[in-house]
Amino acid sequence: MIYKMLGTLAKACAILAGVLLTVITLMTCLSVMGRNTTGTTLVGDFELTGVAAGAAIALFLPWCQLRRGNIIVDFFTARASERTTAALDRIGAFVLGLCMALLAWRTVLGGLSAWSTQSATMMLGFPEWIVYTLMVPPLILTALIGLSQGLLGFDPEVQA
Repeated sequence: MIYKMLGTLAKACAILAGVLLTVITLMTCLSVMGRNTTGTTLVGDFELTGVAAGAAIALFLPWCQLRRGNIIVDFFTARASERTTAALDRIGAFVLGLCMALLAWRTVLGGLSAWSTQSATMMLGFPEWIVYTLMVPPLILTALIGLSQGLLGFDPEVQA
């Protein structure tokens, strides 16, 4: 039941990330076409691309962890038993969950700092705290998924 709820949230994050990257791709195409045809460009397009890419990466993390899509280096465990490998996978998921929780906490602090100093991008003056705010929920969700996988095991309905 918990994996179903986490899976729904992770899927929503991944869809949002895909939409965000699609919009950024279209914006970049328009900017390049404008630059090459009329000599005009979208001011700050590279800033928006960077902002959106950072948010999209964070938004893809929960789906990646849920689907066990992270890179696994099995050089040292190639000859280990299935039980040992499963235990190490759970430990890895738990440690990743802890790291994501730490990252979420530090991102909150970074966002508060950006908000208090009114830090913004150079060309557009886009407030940087907004990016931090967009990154915190998927980082927390990734932490919850990793911790759940470490404590409860992996969802049998999700293929490794």
